[in-house]
Parts: sequence; structure tokens; C-alpha cells
Amino acid sequence: MDRFAFRPARYERQIAPLVHELLALDEIGPAALQRLLRRHPKDGRGLFAKSEIVQAFRHLRHKHGWDVDEEAFIERLRMKPIRTLSGVAPVTVLTKPFPCPGECVFCPSDVRMPKSYLSDEPGAQRAGQHRFDPYRQTLSRLLAYHHNGHRVDKVELIVLGGTWSSYPHDYQRWFITRCLDALNDFDPKRDERPRWPEDGPDFAGVAESVDGRRLTRTYNHVVRDHARSLEKRSETVDWEAVAAAQHRNETAAARCVGLVLETRPDRLDAAEALRMRRLGATKVQLGLQSLDDRVLALNRRGHDLAASRRAMALLRSAGFKIHAHWMPNLVGSSPAQDLADFRRLFADPGFRPDELKIYPCSLIESAELMTYYEDGRWRPYGHHELLEVVTGCLRETPEYCRLTRVIRDIPGTDIVAGNRRTNFRQLAELELARRGEVCRDIRAREVGDRPVRHGEVALRRLDYDSSIGSEIFLQAVTPDDRLAGFLRLGLPAMPETAVAQGPFPELAGRALLREVHVYGMLVGLGCRQGGRSQHGGLGRRLIDRAARIARQAGYPGLAVISAIGTRAYYRRLGFTDGELYQHLRL
Repeated sequence: MDRFAFRPARYERQIAPLVHELLALDEIGPAALQRLLRRHPKDGRGLFAKSEIVQAFRHLRHKHGWDVDEEAFIERLRMKPIRTLSGVAPVTVLTKPFPCPGECVFCPSDVRMPKSYLSDEPGAQRAGQHRFDPYRQTLSRLLAYHHNGHRVDKVELIVLGGTWSSYPHDYQRWFITRCLDALNDFDPKRDERPRWPEDGPDFAGVAESVDGRRLTRTYNHVVRDHARSLEKRSETVDWEAVAAAQHRNETAAARCVGLVLETRPDRLDAAEALRMRRLGATKVQLGLQSLDDRVLALNRRGHDLAASRRAMALLRSAGFKIHAHWMPNLVGSSPAQDLADFRRLFADPGFRPDELKIYPCSLIESAELMTYYEDGRWRPYGHHELLEVVTGCLRETPEYCRLTRVIRDIPGTDIVAGNRRTNFRQLAELELARRGEVCRDIRAREVGDRPVRHGEVALRRLDYDSSIGSEIFLQAVTPDDRLAGFLRLGLPAMPETAVAQGPFPELAGRALLREVHVYGMLVGLGCRQGGRSQHGGLGRRLIDRAARIARQAGYPGLAVISAIGTRAYYRRLGFTDGELYQHLRL
């Protein structure tokens, strides 16, 4: 179904009575909603979608005198509320297929997609349908959220696809600018379908494929040759265009409150970190995969542990949030080795990521791992082995880390051998509960849609060492130990720090405010809703405490790695604009 093709006026006589009955109900449960939908069928045979009911309410409310708050009505019909329960609307876009610097034996090689992604994954499908155009991908996701009743005032823009740092710099600037253009052009008062241009690289029709057992032609060969055959469009803008799009987004209806890029440790240096920051990035996804040099070499990862350590230190010293990737069941590992490796991830101050994706290795036909599987050099873990590993990982994850994903959502039809269960986190949590234990990571403790009484929220401090000094994880905790918000404060070693000689001289001698996050359902900019975590002063309270801690530790100033869409917020709190950061004098 094309959600943008729905026209409320055409279906007014059918859908208006449905909305009337919905408004008359005190509570809309799944069974009651199904009965109403069947009583008011679409064109006499089908059922109206929730997104269509939302659109009809918006377009017909004044005509029919529906004197009900739009937010309250949408709240009752909200689709997939988990999408915005973390306080932001995540918008994921993919870059175009492009040659990859890596030679990892486990990596899928779908030539229709950027390296490591598969064309039938949901996000990848959307990207392919839009020919990897950043503007189209971004705007279509905003409209989908809007039509399903979600607010998109605060958007976390997540850019995935291969290795960002291997793409041409012109393309990087163009891609981010076009994403911001879509955010800036979004108008919640307009529901009509945009007229998409039909340009953009079309990889859907590539006839050639990669067979992991017979690598006569690699992913890079096929993608490079196909790209040469396409008509080229302009994919370049200058830094002035980037800055202009950022400036416009500071006051846009859909603001970028977080920009995420992904790369490899061996492709990250000071110049690349500086370029990411100029683009507006606040978080970097970093593919560590393993902390064992032998395992990294056997899987031809292309970097060693020392490179991972350097990359982590560089990102932390620049104030970025660090979202690491880690893979059990790689060639040369075992369940026991994986658990030891995972413990090292948090025991070693050189790592300790803020967020983590756990990707157990899956066997995909286009990966070179196929030859290792067929000749016996590698085998997938059995269900109980993998469950023991994942359960151990959940147990060992500290409170300051968020496990954003535990199993990659690869369609079962693509997996040749190994686990096909995508609900493995749930299975592991059940196993933990059976043993009388619980997971303490951030995601397990988020407040979600539970009501919050701000007067009962307490601030709790957790300190730990890092590769550049120390970190403070300041938690806003409800009486039942739910996480209403948190703040990450970095305290680099003084007086001399690695960053003082690095690409960010404005951070020398500053405490680093790396993240402030308030959980709960996304509340619109400038709005207040009783019982919600957001816009109740919790963020300001966390920042005030962080400023006191930094001042007491002897720092003359506090620097925040603010996102494009949060700059105005920090200015209201007394921060002033620097070149790439905002600063509060202590």
C-alpha cells in the first residue's frame, strides 16, 4: 500500500463515522478497534489503516467539529510506539554501493547494496527504492512517522552503509547536506506525496552476483564497474552549503538532534574525526568486532587491536558518543573466548563503549566465509551455545552502556547456516530471569511510556576510568530504578591531554559534555506534557550538576558536542558558540 496515495476527502463518507465512534469510546483496545474497522470497511471490503485514520482526523476535524486534542487522539492509535519511546525519532539512511577497503571473510557482498548490507533488509529496501538518494530517504521516513502519528521534531539521523570514511569527501558533504535539506523542507501541515525525481544510482538491476565460494569477481569489482556505467549526477557541495543547511536546521520543524556515522578503526584519523565533526556528527559507530589480534587476523579484518584502541581514544577525546560493534562466533573463536573477549571490552579502560551492537556471525552465501564453512574451518554456534554467550553478555554489560541491538535482523532466507531467531535478546533476558538475574544496561532500564514525577527523580553518579582520563555517568533514576535520563561527562587528564595537541584545540583544558538524553515518549519542541520525562527541566538539572562537578574538579570550562538541532537549547543555558563546540565558562 502506498501510504502517500490516501486521500481523506475521497473516503470521507466511509471514514468520518468510524472516527466519530472512535472518539466516543473511553478506551480503544485492539479488539474494539478491529470491530469498528470491520463495521466501517474501506470501499466495502478492506480495512482502513491506522495511518489513514490519523490523516482523516487531521484533514476533517474542523469540518466535523471534532473538538479533541490531536495529540490525545493520535496517542490512542499510535503505531509502533517503541519507535519514539527513547525520546527521539530515529531516521536511518544508507549511502550508495561503493568499493570497501575491508576484506573481511564474514561480510556479505550484495552488490545491490553498500558493503555488508542485504537488499531484503527493511532499511536497505527503502534505500534501494529511493536509489540511495539522501533527500528522498530522509523525507519519506519523516512522512511515514508523521502519517503514523509520531512527532518528528527531534530526529536522530543515522547514516549507514559500508565505511563512511572511504567515501569521497565531496560525496560526504553532499549526502549530509541533502539529508538536512529534507529535514528543513519537511512541513507537518502538508501530507501530499512529494514528486520524487527519478535520478540516482540504480543498482537493483545488476545481473552479476558474488559467490563466496568462487571469488573470481569481488564486490568491489562489480560495484566499481557498474558505477562507471551509470550517468553521473552532481554529488558535491562546498563547506559553505553544509554550514547553510546546518544553520537553517537550527530552527526547522524537524531538527537533527543527533548525527551518527559509521567507520572502521583503521580509517579513522585526526583529519577524519575533524571532518565528521564539521559535518555535525555527534556519535560514531565503530566496528571493533573483536579485541583478539589472532581472531582479527584470521577473519582478515584489516586492523589490529592497537588501531581500535587509538580510534576509541581519538573519538573520546573529541567528545563523540561511541557506538561499538562486536561479533561473537568469528573464525578462530569459541563461546568461552567470546565471553572473555566481551569482559575485556568493559574491563579495559581503553574501550568501554557508550553503546554496543552485538552481531553473532551469520553465514551468508555471498561471503567468503562459505569456503571456511564447507571445509570445516568454521561452524556456527548451536542454539544453546549462542544463548550462553548472549546471556553472559547481557549479564556483563554495565549500567552506562546501551545494548542497542543483540542480533542483526537478517532475513532467515539469507542465512545459509546458524541462528535465524531475531528475538534473541528476549530469550537471553528470560534465561537471565530463570537464573535470578537481570540485565542492567540502559535499554533494559529506560522509563519508556511510564509516568514520571520529576520531584521523585534522583540523580545517581557512576564513575569509571577511560583512556583519556575519567568518565562520569550521571543517571536520573525514578523510585522504581527506571532511567528517566542521563548525562555523560568526560574529565580528561589535566593539565595536558591528548586533545590539546590534536585537531580540536578549543577543547584543551575543558571538561567534555558528551551526551545528554532524556527518555520517554518524544514530546514536541516547546511543548510540556504532564507525566512525561521530556521538557520538565530534567536536562537542565543534569547539566547543572555536571557543571558543578567539572568546576569542583578544577576545569575552567565545559564544552558540549552539541547537535545541530540542540544549539539553540544550549545557548539558552548560557553556552556560547565555538568553532565546532559550544562552551560554558565555569
